[in-house]
Formats: sequence, C-alpha cells, structure tokens
Amino acid sequence: MTDPPRRPPRRPPRRSPRRPLRRLLERGGERLFPDRPAGGFGALAPLLLGLTFVTGLVDAVSFLGLGRVFVANMTGNVVFLGFALAGDRSLSAPASLLALGAFLAGGVVGGRVAPRTAPATVFPVLIAGHAVLVAAALVAGLAGASVYPRIALLALGMGLQNAVVHRLGVPDLTTTVLTRTLTGLAVDRPGAASVRRVLSVLAMFAGALVGGLLQLHGRSDLALGGAVLLLLLAAGAALPSPPPPPPRPAPDSPLPEGH
Repeated sequence: MTDPPRRPPRRPPRRSPRRPLRRLLERGGERLFPDRPAGGFGALAPLLLGLTFVTGLVDAVSFLGLGRVFVANMTGNVVFLGFALAGDRSLSAPASLLALGAFLAGGVVGGRVAPRTAPATVFPVLIAGHAVLVAAALVAGLAGASVYPRIALLALGMGLQNAVVHRLGVPDLTTTVLTRTLTGLAVDRPGAASVRRVLSVLAMFAGALVGGLLQLHGRSDLALGGAVLLLLLAAGAALPSPPPPPPRPAPDSPLPEGH
C-alpha cells in the first residue's frame, strides 16, 4: 500500500514591493489627513508640500532676478500689470503679460494631457515636464539669454504644476495660492486642516527665503537646480509601485516510498 501523494503547500501571494521613500510619504499623508480612510491622498499630500517649497524658490528667482514678475503667483502679476499700465516704470507690462500667457498655456496643456493619461501617472508625467522646463530656463540663463524666454519657461512649468494640482483637488494644498489657505486658518476651528495650512504657509515661506538668499548672492543657478532636483524626486516618488511578481510554484513534496 502506498500513501496518497501530498499536495504541494500553497505559498502566500507576494505583495507589491514598495520603496522606502514611498512608505515614508504615505505615512506622512496619513498624518496630514487622519480623518480620511487609508490616509486620504496617500503619498501625494507630502509631495504637494514639496511643490509649495519649489514655488517659493522659483518665484524668488523670477521676482528678484527677472524684473519683478511672478511666474507662479498670477494674482500678483495681474496687480503688477495694472501698476505698470498706470505708469510705474519699475514694473514691466510685457513681462507680466508674458508670464500670464505662458502660465495659461501650461494650464491648457496640463488640462489636455491629464484626461489622456492614466490617473496613477498623471502627476509624475506633468511634474517631470515641469522639471524639464525649469532645467531649460536654468540652461538659458547660463547661456546668457534674456529674461523673456526664462520667464516663459518658468511660467509654463508652473501652469503644468497647477493643472495637475487642480485635477487632484487635495484640500488646503494648492502649492501656489495662500490667500484662501490663510483665510481658512483664521476662520475655521483648529484641527487637521489647520496643520496642513500652517505647513503649506511655512513651505512657501521657506522656499522664498532660500531662493531669495541664493538669488541675492548671485546663485540663481543653485535655486533653479534645487527646484529641478526636487521636482524630479517628487515625480519619481509618485510613480505607482510595480505589480507584485507572480507566485512561484512550490516544489513538489517527495512521495513516501511504498512498503
């Protein structure tokens, strides 16, 4: 008599590997949105704070180094345009108009790309495009180009960034606009939203401080280079985790010898 053959033991399905940085970002997202299931927006929430820091960096370079014009804060450009048309010679109406037009063009491009891109990859795709445009502005500056192509490239990139942020709709983390953030901070009761708003304000302030110090010391290249690095890191960290590998078949258990 021989015993019936044994079935090979089943191995548990292998989980999709997650990068350590993404795990850290997801934990940060859970703390930023504790009232939402599964952390709400996952790793995106901390990444948006990083983009807010980038906004401060880039706007510091544009305002202090490219002729008192913003490439991210379009409210300021609308006001500056009015001042320039009123006769303020320290401001440039063409520069403000160029920044507004390039920003809108970036928003249009981002708005067209987003619906045609998988939801899991739209953020890294558009933010990587933003990084390329900032890098192009950096190269243009090193090559001695005038301020106008640099303004256009930086504002175009900020338009892409705002397009993807608008699509995501993460509360309190707009990356460029703080007026409504400060209003909510003053009006609403303290809570998790207050933490997000304070961090957003601090991130932009820190970016503007660092960018301003670098620009005033003649190192706008370091400010824009740092912005490119942060944008690439954000795009890479937002990439979806690879799918889990297929389970390996367990080796057949040896059959006992017959008696």
